[in-house]
Amino acid sequence: MLYPDLFKNLERARWSLADDVPWDRLDPSALSDEQALTVKMNAITEWSALPATEMFLRDNRHDSDFSAFMSVWFYEEQKHALVLMEYLRRARPDLVPTEDELHAVRFAFDPAPPLETLMLHFCGELRLTRWYRRAADWHTEPVIRHVYGLISEDEARHGGAYLRYMQRALERDGEAARAAFGRIGVLMASGGRGGKPLHPTNLHVNQSLFPNDTVQSRLPEPAWLERWLDEQIRFDAGCEARVVRAILRSLSALLGERFETVRDLNRWRKARTGSEPRAPAASPAASV
Repeated sequence: MLYPDLFKNLERARWSLADDVPWDRLDPSALSDEQALTVKMNAITEWSALPATEMFLRDNRHDSDFSAFMSVWFYEEQKHALVLMEYLRRARPDLVPTEDELHAVRFAFDPAPPLETLMLHFCGELRLTRWYRRAADWHTEPVIRHVYGLISEDEARHGGAYLRYMQRALERDGEAARAAFGRIGVLMASGGRGGKPLHPTNLHVNQSLFPNDTVQSRLPEPAWLERWLDEQIRFDAGCEARVVRAILRSLSALLGERFETVRDLNRWRKARTGSEPRAPAASPAASV
């Protein structure tokens, strides 16, 4: 089992909301209205770990080890929402998300293949790590800069945990795992349809609720995510290229191949499957 070792490793790295956030350095005057609103939106999207966890537990009933790991992942992701809300409570209490706003992002996700979901979330954690690093750089208030740094490090560790479960899946499921990881790797490293980076938060997850079946669509301001990425933290083509390289390096090591470009990965995938990659029937949401 991987869970006991992952638990110990993540426990050693865990930070305390009370002791490891320098609340005494808080300077609300250094926080703009624009910046404060992004903290609110990040808090709500982090709350979407709740329905993602419900999805993971449902679709992985066959895997008690991975399901147990969800207890750690869920705890840490919900702590991200909590620390961002606590920050707003101290700095901008008028922007603390309401319970209704939080509950709006809790909705059922259609069943999805577990291996594809695992790869999707691995890529999502890689991208999210870098999004939060950029957010830390963009902000001007010292405490929220520190908070985003803590959260970014958590997301990087979560990506490493998912990678270990991917390694285990290759041992257990062989060709099925290779096909799933290659297919979702191509999708997540290709910028998505319309040229925007794919993340679990902006993928459709419930056909009966379409088009309001993404976490992003249920935010108080659905257009916020693109504005945050493009105009505020400026996650530009160079930033995205670093995410793509990280995905390709991970898959190269995982699959024992050399993928310099997404085209290399797609050629490898097509040679094994002979088909074009398609998004999963239900792509699960995760925190942003």
